[in-house]
Amino acid sequence: MGGPRDVVVVGAGPNGLAAAITCARAGLSVLLVEGAPTVGGGARSAELTLPGFVHDVCSAIHPLALVSPFFQRLPLADHGLAWAFPEVPLAHPLDEGRAALLERSFTDTGRTLESDGPAYERAFAPFVRDALALYADALAPLRFPGHPVLLARFGLQGMRSTSAWARARFNDAPARALVAGCGAHSFLPLEAPFTAAFSLMLGVAGHAVGWPCARGGSQRIADAMASYFTALGGEIVIRRTVASMRDLPVAKAYLFDVFPHALARIAVDRLPASYLAGLARYRHAHGVFKVDWALRGPIPWANDGVRRAGTVHVGGTLEELEASEAAVGRGEHHPRPFVLLAQQSVADASRAPPGAHTGWAYCHVPWGSTVDRTAAIEAQVERFAPGFRDCIVARHTMSPAQYTAYNPNNVGGDIAGGSCDVRQLFARPVARANPYATPARDVYLCSSSTPPGGGVHGMCGYFAARTALHRVFDKRTFLED
Repeated sequence: MGGPRDVVVVGAGPNGLAAAITCARAGLSVLLVEGAPTVGGGARSAELTLPGFVHDVCSAIHPLALVSPFFQRLPLADHGLAWAFPEVPLAHPLDEGRAALLERSFTDTGRTLESDGPAYERAFAPFVRDALALYADALAPLRFPGHPVLLARFGLQGMRSTSAWARARFNDAPARALVAGCGAHSFLPLEAPFTAAFSLMLGVAGHAVGWPCARGGSQRIADAMASYFTALGGEIVIRRTVASMRDLPVAKAYLFDVFPHALARIAVDRLPASYLAGLARYRHAHGVFKVDWALRGPIPWANDGVRRAGTVHVGGTLEELEASEAAVGRGEHHPRPFVLLAQQSVADASRAPPGAHTGWAYCHVPWGSTVDRTAAIEAQVERFAPGFRDCIVARHTMSPAQYTAYNPNNVGGDIAGGSCDVRQLFARPVARANPYATPARDVYLCSSSTPPGGGVHGMCGYFAARTALHRVFDKRTFLED
C-alpha cells in the first residue's frame, strides 16, 4: 500500500468515503482501504435476481442524503449521481383498500388521513419550514445547537415513544399508522422512548425534500463519492482486509468505518483496557431478513395511490406494528411482520427491463436469526396487493448470516450500526466527550456506530474527520468555512 500518508481510512462505506473526502479537501494525502471488491458498504447495487434487474443490496431510499449538510456541499452530480423522485414519497396501506399517503403537500397528505389532516400539519409543518436548520443540528453529536429553540421544540416531541406520541396527536388509524411506520425505522419497540424522533425526522424529510432513490442504484452514490475523492488526489485500495494496525502503512491519523467490536480487534494493542471494555459492551440492533424480487409488472396494490409511492410501509395499523416490533424485541418472529418495502422502478425505469419492475423489502428479526421470513414477507405484501405473488419472476433473499458475509459491519444482520436505545442514542460507541476520538491520539471511529447513527448522510465520517483534522493537523473543515 506504499509509503507513509497523512491519513488512512479503513472502510469505504458512505461514512468512510465522507471521512476520506473531508481530509482530502483539507489538502492531506489520504489512502482509503476497503476489503470488498467495490466501494459502497451499505450503498451497493447488483443484479441479484436476473440480468437487467438492478437491486440495492442494502440501503435503498435516501431522504437523509438530501438534508445532510455534508452531501449538500459535494459536487456529486458532476461525478454521475442523479436522484429519482417518486410521485409519492411514502405510502402506508391499510385493509379495505385504504392507505395513508405522505405526499410533499400537506393538503394532499391530509386527504388520506381522515379527520387528522389538520393535526398532522400542525405536528410537522413547523419543522418542515426550517428543515435544513433542523437537520444541521439533529445530524450532529451532542453540542450547543445552532438553532436551540427549534431543536428544543423537536426534542420535546421526539423524546416520547412513537406509540404515546401517535395516540396523543392523532385520532384515526391512517395518521397513527403513517407515523408508526417511520418510528419503526428505529429498530426498537414502538413503546420505547425517543422513537418519535425517528417518526419526525423521516416525516419532515418526506415533506421537505422527498424520499428519493439514486438513479441506477445506490451504488451510484458510492461511485460518485469515490470519483470525487480520487479527483481530490485520494487513493483507494480494494480487496484488502485489515486484521490489525500492522496491516496499514504509517500515517499520522487512522479513521475506521467499522463496528466498535472490529475496532477493538484491529487496534487492541493501541487502546487501553478500559476503552476496549467499553467497546465490547456496545450492543447490536436487531437484524433484518431481506427479499429482492424481479417482477413482471408493477405491484398490484389495492390502493392506487400506493402504486405511485417509492417506499411502502407494510404492516397495517399502529397496534399491529406495535405487536410485530415488540415480538422482535422479545427475540420472537411475529407471523405478520412490519415490512419496509421499496419499489424503486416506479421512479427509476433503469432498474428493470421495459415493462418489468423491481421490489426490495425486509422485515426485522432477532439478531442472528436463522429463520427464513420469505413467506411471511410475501404474505404481508399479498394482503394489501392481491395477485402480487403472480408477478414474481425471480427472488433473492439475504439472511442475517448472509449480511454478515456481505459486510462485516452488518454482523448478525444489524444494518443500523448498533442499537439506538436511549443509552446508545447519546453515547455511541461509549460515553465520551468526543465520541469519534479514542484514547489513542491517532485512532478515530467514523462509522454509523457514532453520532448521528445510521443512514446515508456522511455526517459520522465528516465529524470524525473534523476531529482528526483539529487534533492532529490543526486544520479546519470545509463545512466550517
